[in-house]
Amino acid sequence: MYNKTIITIIRGALGMTDCKRLMEERRSVNFFDAAQPLTPELLRQIVELASLAPSAFNLQPWRLIAVRSPEGRERLWRLAQQQPKVLEAPVTLIVVGDRGAWQGDNPAWGELAAMLGGAEAVKPYLAMAEALYGATTERRIKFAESNAALLAMSVVYAARCFGVEGHFMSGIDFAGIKQAFALDEDEEVVMLLALGYAEGGKVLYPRRKRQSYDELVEEV
Repeated sequence: MYNKTIITIIRGALGMTDCKRLMEERRSVNFFDAAQPLTPELLRQIVELASLAPSAFNLQPWRLIAVRSPEGRERLWRLAQQQPKVLEAPVTLIVVGDRGAWQGDNPAWGELAAMLGGAEAVKPYLAMAEALYGATTERRIKFAESNAALLAMSVVYAARCFGVEGHFMSGIDFAGIKQAFALDEDEEVVMLLALGYAEGGKVLYPRRKRQSYDELVEEV
């Protein structure tokens, strides 16, 4: 049987100052150095670090399509308003959300069953997931997109840990990308994320104003 334990959070080597800088210095880089590759090994490290992102019931209703080849980037570029960064960045990720990943065939349920002592113990959680995430089309879409967005933002911050910059894109042909890259029926394109190294000599616009706590938060 699975016994609940107290989990101790261990603070790692990354101090508060470093975490603060990581977030404060993140920018949406629009100019990538096309001559500086992002190695498969580094991309793997970035994604595996980002995969620690939370998800509902740990169902992880997401996947990433890493568009790296010249042919793939050209195809994606035509479906992304011909944004230059799709061709310049060494890799652009198609962030995919799975609207049906709450269902019983998700391997996460088997893992939970092993933790809880059997399939019977998981049934209430399955019923809850169906009601929360599968009851309507709107709930299925929210399930896919909200969870995939958590992964996407985690990729950006993980990339910055390795000195790699990112830029999100949503001005794209969602249906065209789904067809061109052979997504399953329940899958949907949530956004694109270009990754690479900033091109030297380019100057970004100053960071624009963000909402303050008082503007952003309603206390009740």
